Amino acid sequence: MRLSWLAALGLILSVAPAVSQPYDPAARMAAQRHAMERLSFMDGVWRGPAWRMSAAGREEYVQTERVGPFLGGGVRVVEGRGYRPSDGSVAFNALGVLSFDPATDRYTLQTWAQGSSGSFPLQLREGGVVVWEIPAGPGTIIRHTATIRDGRWHEVGERIVGGAPPVQVTELDLRRVDDTSWP
Repeated sequence: MRLSWLAALGLILSVAPAVSQPYDPAARMAAQRHAMERLSFMDGVWRGPAWRMSAAGREEYVQTERVGPFLGGGVRVVEGRGYRPSDGSVAFNALGVLSFDPATDRYTLQTWAQGSSGSFPLQLREGGVVVWEIPAGPGTIIRHTATIRDGRWHEVGERIVGGAPPVQVTELDLRRVDDTSWP
């Protein structure tokens, strides 16, 4: 009985590649590059005032964002740093990788910040608006909405708990100050 089950599995596995679509890496990479071009408005070096709520209360800092293409334009890398105005030390540091999956037709933001990491769906809306949501506990999300156009990056983060109204927990008001040196 065991031998016939293994033989059947072998037959299925040998036929499966013949009936599925062949994997075409060049076509997949071209689709990724094309989709990621829609996010090229984010490229550059950005700087400006920002604030966030923490356990200690409202913290103000100078935020920088550096965005540029990698892997031949197949992904975009974002590095964010917040500097304390009092002494210039780093108060916040984050890394993000924006990607696109042609198989699902969806953008994703993979992030690392403040000792946490995650992968989150990214919505690209008209007029330079990007939105992503981060789970923040039972029934709670942090929704970020960034509007990036005309040399300005304005981003608002809101904590949403259940059906309660959103509470703003962060805001960035950045200006594009330079081209990125990436890659």
